[in-house]
Amino acid sequence: MRRWVLAVGFAVLIGAALVLVVTGNTDVRYTADNDSTQPMWVRWIPVAVGILLVRLLPGRLERAPGGPTDRRQAWILLGCAGLFAVLLNVLGLGLFEVLKALLLLAVPLAVFRWWGGKPTANWPTEVRWAPVLPVAAYLLLSYVGPLAAPVPDKPDLAPLELVLTVIGVFLINSVLEEYFYRRWLQTRWEQLLGPWPAIVLSSIAWAVWHVALQGRGDLGIDLASVLVNQGVLGLFLGYLWSRYRRMWPLITVHGAINAVGLMLSLV
Repeated sequence: MRRWVLAVGFAVLIGAALVLVVTGNTDVRYTADNDSTQPMWVRWIPVAVGILLVRLLPGRLERAPGGPTDRRQAWILLGCAGLFAVLLNVLGLGLFEVLKALLLLAVPLAVFRWWGGKPTANWPTEVRWAPVLPVAAYLLLSYVGPLAAPVPDKPDLAPLELVLTVIGVFLINSVLEEYFYRRWLQTRWEQLLGPWPAIVLSSIAWAVWHVALQGRGDLGIDLASVLVNQGVLGLFLGYLWSRYRRMWPLITVHGAINAVGLMLSLV
């Protein structure tokens, strides 16, 4: 099964890129804050460099996640991810926070309490700072130099409102999403399928809900766009988690994606 999941997952990502090439939609929207776009391959370069550095640099964990394997938890979490994406597109963004709190937090915590099991517990400390270089390389390539995304317009927000917005987005998006899609979902599928099938599976699950946030109305093109953007980025985030089992690199990268553009617009 693991080979099929890996093959189908990569076929989905490659197929999405081909759809955008054939239809001439290779400039993808990368933020929900405005309609700015970048060529999809520009979005891939920092990801490719980050993955390469994780692969080549020393200081990685070379072990599978510990703890009991539980298929029920894996399938329930995957169901929550799928239901979140579907309901968000059907019901709209007005229920975004409610659906996220329910399906990505409340239900998983109830499942863990009911069935127990902590497959990510008790990881050693020798890789604590090993992710610094891959994370720094990704951020520099993404926000400094010729690959940097355009700086958005300055938001019309009062200082206190701006601070609260940044904190809220950080907690609701960066922290919660990385816990759900990587620490909880990916880890449980790693126990069943191995690292890369689980990375690809969680990356696609994370990408598809963004259609509701960044879509323009053509479902096929919108789906292909989020797969080549968030889906590919998810490979880097998932690989960071699989190799290091540290949350701070994931939250740092995800938090920067959500906040750096906003911060740069204030300079």
